[in-house]
Amino acid sequence: MPNLRVRPKGRHGVVTEVTPESAGWSYVGFALHRLAAGESVAAETGKREVCLVVVSGKARLAIDGKDLGEVGGRMGPFEGPPWAAYAPAGGRYSVIAITPLELAVCSAPGGSGYPAKLIPPGAHPQIVRGKGSNTRYVTNIMPEGDGAANALLVVEVITPGGNTSSYPPHKHDQDDLPNESYLEETYYHRFKPGQGYGFQRVYTDDRSLDETAVIEDGDVVMVPKGYHPVATVHGYDSYYLNVMAGPKRIWKFHNEPAHEWLFTGVGAPGGATKTA
Repeated sequence: MPNLRVRPKGRHGVVTEVTPESAGWSYVGFALHRLAAGESVAAETGKREVCLVVVSGKARLAIDGKDLGEVGGRMGPFEGPPWAAYAPAGGRYSVIAITPLELAVCSAPGGSGYPAKLIPPGAHPQIVRGKGSNTRYVTNIMPEGDGAANALLVVEVITPGGNTSSYPPHKHDQDDLPNESYLEETYYHRFKPGQGYGFQRVYTDDRSLDETAVIEDGDVVMVPKGYHPVATVHGYDSYYLNVMAGPKRIWKFHNEPAHEWLFTGVGAPGGATKTA
């Protein structure tokens, strides 16, 4: 199995790329482009569907030859909700940077009947998940149930400094619906201020996989299976962009039994109260 943490290579062009081949899995692809104003990127989608997420900057976007106008506007991932767009399998997209641009290209196996579309800010409202030091702010971009894609699930999460996220620990590595779905996943991490850092652990019940990574600004962590909680240190807010995909476009997770009490309060050690 490859190293689960993928560090950016350089600061310009395609700085990070995860493919099914490089990850050793079947579904999720992720690439991060950093472009100067006036530069462009274009590609055929082939047999894959694509979600384009403007992490920062402004761009002009076209899909299948149709000009969709200017998208983006936030100058960093912590500055408001995202602009995004969906490009179906068998299509083509082109993006021209109007300002310095950070563009995420999220992909998965495509299917028929899913048209290209813009996903503007506010398409899905931000929600608060957790409480106390487990609070985080979630903005779905392509959520389950929107009928917009064959396989892709895409979401942004902001976690205040000193808090945990993707926590209590959960996994989605079994094709066992309605109990659990199989979804591969990538995390693209950013921090505010940029010198911040955090930690992510990826581990299975039997600990045959058990890796803990120090995550820094621009890192990607691959989650092929297992639980995958995140923690950020005091003073540094965390942003991550999740891409998930599997044989069914359903997010059904399984909580680690040892920490189930954090949801239910039942069996809490020392009489602790639930915090999830």
